[in-house]
Amino acid sequence: MSEKALLFNKNAEKVAFDKEHRQKINFNISQYEKAVEKGKQQYDQLETAKQRASNIKHKTLAQLDKYLVEFETNFTRNGGKVLWARHAEEAVTLIMKLLKNEKIKKVVKSKSMTTEEIKLNENLEKQGIQTLETDLGEFIVQLAGEKPYHIVTPAMHKSKEDVAALFHQKFDTDSESTAEQITAFIRNLLREEFQEAGAGITGANFLLADIGGIALTENEGNGLMSMAFPKIHIVVAGIEKMLPSVEDLDLFWPLLATHGTGQTMTVYNSIVTGASRNLENTSQMVVVLLDNGRSKLLEKSRQRAALSCIRCGACLNVCPVYKNIGGYTYDSTYTGPIGSVITPHMQDMKDYKHLSFASSLCGACTEVCPVKIPLHELLLLNRAQTVSEAWTLPAERFVMKNSTRVLNNRKLLDFAGAGTKNMMLKYFFASQWGNRRTLPKFAKKSFNQLWREQNS
Repeated sequence: MSEKALLFNKNAEKVAFDKEHRQKINFNISQYEKAVEKGKQQYDQLETAKQRASNIKHKTLAQLDKYLVEFETNFTRNGGKVLWARHAEEAVTLIMKLLKNEKIKKVVKSKSMTTEEIKLNENLEKQGIQTLETDLGEFIVQLAGEKPYHIVTPAMHKSKEDVAALFHQKFDTDSESTAEQITAFIRNLLREEFQEAGAGITGANFLLADIGGIALTENEGNGLMSMAFPKIHIVVAGIEKMLPSVEDLDLFWPLLATHGTGQTMTVYNSIVTGASRNLENTSQMVVVLLDNGRSKLLEKSRQRAALSCIRCGACLNVCPVYKNIGGYTYDSTYTGPIGSVITPHMQDMKDYKHLSFASSLCGACTEVCPVKIPLHELLLLNRAQTVSEAWTLPAERFVMKNSTRVLNNRKLLDFAGAGTKNMMLKYFFASQWGNRRTLPKFAKKSFNQLWREQNS
């Protein structure tokens, strides 16, 4: 078992039995569930909308090379610049070079999971460049010295009392501050930072091939200010974020809002096609297109469907495993069912194969996905790959091989009595079954024996 798998099991055990943590997560997710149920009421035919979105994403991934070239051509024609990064280190190097050329020492960031993926903040800070998260949730976890807990709700694991205590510790605010007071405090604090920053870094919810633009959706306006105030706007986006046309947004934006936060539409929806053309205040806009394992996943004819993900976080919120072990246990930027599918391919199957087994395969993630990614099926494909490439342990292979042999042979299955079988389970299979599971017990008479007796 890899070190990461051992750490995963250790942390999962700890978090699953933390009642306070579970209470916070269940409360926050319950609020989300109420909002989403209400948000879905805007749809007359939700399944049709989801199928349309799935079809568009399928088509886009099948011709991704074409759309990427089209995007670069149009974005460059608009006055922007496109940089290609094969992996995280190259993306960081490219961004660092841009900032150093402009002698920038302070950066404001809008929420971006892609920059978390490449560990941008810590790399910039090592070079003496101050980075400040401006999304409320991201700002809170950055202040606490933590990583985002959830794709959409970075501070989901914290209660309002936790946040008030944190701000009291860092800024000497009232320890009983309300959510409104904390929000007002942050708004005033960040206003000056936006004006002083030399660069703004954002992600992109979607890349638009036909107009050469990026689409950004948010609720706080920090993305707008990260783009508008600084003289250089850097976008870091995975190559899979592509949509063929700006006209596709009328389908994808509402789906993202509804499944992400339960809103009909998010508050701020921006389309940016290049740098400012105001001659008195020249600025520049650069898009860094990141691969970082995505091409490897694109090679898989079936698993590539996971690249359709629009990062709404809905699959995390319905996953019984995520609800119990939390976001940090995964030790990955992308957590929950979607993270368990893509991380082994984008990182390393040997180190992250255990994530694909951290699932009940209940199918709730597949059912809720707004772009109809068959997540539970992809988890099974990952498991099959783990076995076919022999990443399982020798003991696991031995147990599965001989269990299959016995279960497929009626004589071997009925060779011993119930007492002997139960003893074998207890002494030979208990460790494989898990110390938190109750072992099944063989009945005194097998189905085969009962059948013979009743039909003799």
